[in-house]
Amino acid sequence: MGGSERAGPERAGPERDGLLASLLPRCRFPAPGTALRVGVSGGRDSLALLALAVAQGLEVTAVHVDHGLRPGSAEEAGVVAAAAERLGAGFEARRVVVPPGPNLEERAREARRVALGPGAATGHTMDDQAETVLLRLLRGTGPDGLAGMTPGPEHPLLGIRRAETTALCRALGLGWLEDPSNADPRFRRNQVRQKLLPLCNELAGRDVVPLLARLADLAREDRALLAELAGTLDATDARALRAAPRPLARRALRAWLGADQPHPPDLASIERVLAVACGLARATELPGGRRVARRAGRLRLEEPER
Repeated sequence: MGGSERAGPERAGPERDGLLASLLPRCRFPAPGTALRVGVSGGRDSLALLALAVAQGLEVTAVHVDHGLRPGSAEEAGVVAAAAERLGAGFEARRVVVPPGPNLEERAREARRVALGPGAATGHTMDDQAETVLLRLLRGTGPDGLAGMTPGPEHPLLGIRRAETTALCRALGLGWLEDPSNADPRFRRNQVRQKLLPLCNELAGRDVVPLLARLADLAREDRALLAELAGTLDATDARALRAAPRPLARRALRAWLGADQPHPPDLASIERVLAVACGLARATELPGGRRVARRAGRLRLEEPER
């Protein structure tokens, strides 16, 4: 079981209430009275999320997901259950199985998302947003990847810093759990958190987290505008694709080829399809066995035989 920091006695009401009042306007919760499932691991961010959701007047259910990846992890559900009862929220415990192997962190996150169900809120903060942007840069993301996570009911705390969730837990007298995997250098996010972000701060001479969060905000605005413009293009019309600015043609093809797919097509696939539209090739193969061919000036998507 992860370690638990004892927050000490709850702070006086005015101080606690003032902190809640200062944080809530920066949250992106749905309207009071709305039912909301909240993923709560027992860490400081998710406990702060739980407290803020209750303070917002939502009908909150705290959901703890046990991945079974370390001894004693099931006991952490008791910490979350106690916090939910104290704050006046419902509680559910879920268990998922994540087999050992590569990409363990990503597979564990995906299993948790499935267990929480659609529309559930998680406690990602502005600091997590900054880490996400840097991680995507390291993976070679395009402009859309810089948009990071989208603020809203599923990510309501992106306007709040990790230091503020810590302060709120202390003000409420909530002891949180420290997940030992958060210090494991095998996970790239931890290296970004512990090494890359501090180095960026040192080189910039300032806290870069708000800068990276602002970059994500601007990238989301640009993405929305470009998506609207690309939506006017017929992605199956080879002539229209040739005449369009290349960024819009790429985006129109990405939307067409990515529909109903678990992941969007990569840049290399998009460029090969553009070559078909421009008459440089008659057809191209896509990952997963799909194929795009040009006939009579139209692009056709051929699904693999089953």
